[in-house]
Amino acid sequence: MPWSSSTSADGERVIPSTKDRSSFAARNPVYFSRPPSVSSSSSSSPSSPPPPYEDIHAVGESIGSPPILGVGAVGTATYASDFGPPDLSTAPVSIHRKHNLSPLPGWNQSSDVTISHLREALDSLDTQVASLLSKRQELESHLEQAVRSQSPIFRLPEELVSLIFVTGVCDAGDEDPLMISSLMLVCRYWRDIAVNTPELWSTICISPHDSIEKARRRLARSKSVPLDVTISFSPRVDNPSAVTENIVRAMDLLRPALWRTKSFRLSVPNRPQAHAALLRCKEDAPFLETLSICIYHSMQDDHHASPCLPLFNGYTPRLQSCSFTSFNFGWDRRIMSGLRVLHLGGYWNGYSPSVETLLDVLRGCPDLQELALRNMTDADVDNLTHHDQEFSAAKVVRLPRLTKASFYYAGNIRTRLLLSQVTFPALQSLDLSYLDNLTPILEHLRQQSLTSLPLQHLRIESSLFNESKFVNLLRRLMSLATLELIDIEDISCFLLKNLSAPPASHPWICPKLERLNLDGCTTLEWDALRTLVESRLSGKPSQLPSSATPGPRPVSSASASAYIHSLASARCSSPVPGPRRLSSVDVTRCHQISKEMVQWLRMYVRDVRCESVKSIWGDSILP
Repeated sequence: MPWSSSTSADGERVIPSTKDRSSFAARNPVYFSRPPSVSSSSSSSPSSPPPPYEDIHAVGESIGSPPILGVGAVGTATYASDFGPPDLSTAPVSIHRKHNLSPLPGWNQSSDVTISHLREALDSLDTQVASLLSKRQELESHLEQAVRSQSPIFRLPEELVSLIFVTGVCDAGDEDPLMISSLMLVCRYWRDIAVNTPELWSTICISPHDSIEKARRRLARSKSVPLDVTISFSPRVDNPSAVTENIVRAMDLLRPALWRTKSFRLSVPNRPQAHAALLRCKEDAPFLETLSICIYHSMQDDHHASPCLPLFNGYTPRLQSCSFTSFNFGWDRRIMSGLRVLHLGGYWNGYSPSVETLLDVLRGCPDLQELALRNMTDADVDNLTHHDQEFSAAKVVRLPRLTKASFYYAGNIRTRLLLSQVTFPALQSLDLSYLDNLTPILEHLRQQSLTSLPLQHLRIESSLFNESKFVNLLRRLMSLATLELIDIEDISCFLLKNLSAPPASHPWICPKLERLNLDGCTTLEWDALRTLVESRLSGKPSQLPSSATPGPRPVSSASASAYIHSLASARCSSPVPGPRRLSSVDVTRCHQISKEMVQWLRMYVRDVRCESVKSIWGDSILP
């Protein structure tokens, strides 16, 4: 049966089977004749001439894209299986035509024209590959940006990201704050947000390590937010004239922005430099809250001791904290009024404030919370009797919010007269250092404790006192948690025994005591210290016995009276509540405490501090 092209009912061409094709080819050898170069016979000569260009092109096109036969028409070799494996010699010709090159009459492998054309074709393919690779890289970058844009941090509004930056940089304090430079190195988006956030640039510091150019850049980026200004030059600089010039340049730069300064700190070597800077502080400071002026050479006498012009035109309505070190400002009340923090130090000889001056300053600060007097010449001893008579009739200064007071080498007479004329019912921390004999001061503290003295931290350093009067004061300090006795030579077993066990039917002395510092107390006895630690091991107050637990109240009057008497007897027979356990003991520079004693203390006290004991090789044996 002769073969003919047919179509199915769906219009698709039906391809005959191999058996039908072979029978049809036997009857019609013209239609399925093979080209001479693609002979299926294995005995063909390898030196036969190459086929014409048109035949190779037809084979290449049939292999690359086989044509579709129409009805009643037969192509020349439409099946790749009839030719066996493709001849690779046809590939250059197809490339030749693909790039619109001039046709070749035949194939000659030794032809220079064909090699040049092939090289041109390869160069064209390399160009296309390079173009595709560049497009691929561009698409990959777009893809990476699209993926990053889906990150939660990039979906946050810029205002919220800016607030996060301000919290991490400005509000973290000393707990590992972030650096602005680190934020700006993350990406361009973060850098733009950081640059456009004025709060991040509100801290301006000018020092030998911080240039004026850096301050100018920060000042421009801070826009109109309140500033924290610090000008600090240590006295170790070799060229004082250069320091003065830098201070004047810094003040000239900051002068237009002083109206929005929130805190201003000035630290200079001498008074001429301080006056040169403060003479430029003539404008009002409506936002100023913290003012600190420190002159390192406090013992230096010069012609600049006279007070300068009123600072900030005398207008500082928000000023709350003042710290002056060796700065003579005539004790102007316009600056030191309505304060909450007052630190004074470095006033010697005729420049030290009198007791009357300090009392006037304290009267103008009824909301004072922190007071510190440091390194001052004591008041005149000759007028001590006159001061006592005058202050006995004077009006007492009331500081109901004072919680922290420090008197460090402030003069024994000055400290005693101040404490005798000031009431501080909310005082929680007190530091008494280098005040010679503290016995009169302790007596004033005891009188204050008769009304209210919630003292929690007491520090006494390098001073003398009567031990029995000190114990009487400690009996009144029921909320004391930290007791520091530094370089005190008057400590004996009397004090430690009173802290160890109270007398019969008496409460414990300092029952809330947890931290005890005995640094440099060389007269301390080990037995008394061990007894103190052992007596406070209970840690919790004893509970009432079950028999003393109140039950249901009786109804009759006789039973009610018996019930009241039983409760009274139970309270009398109940044990005294125990103290808290010591959590920290410091025996640094106590040479009478051996290494074995320290090891014993560490069995019962969580934190024991002492000097490190080194071996003969210099290694630390005891931390």
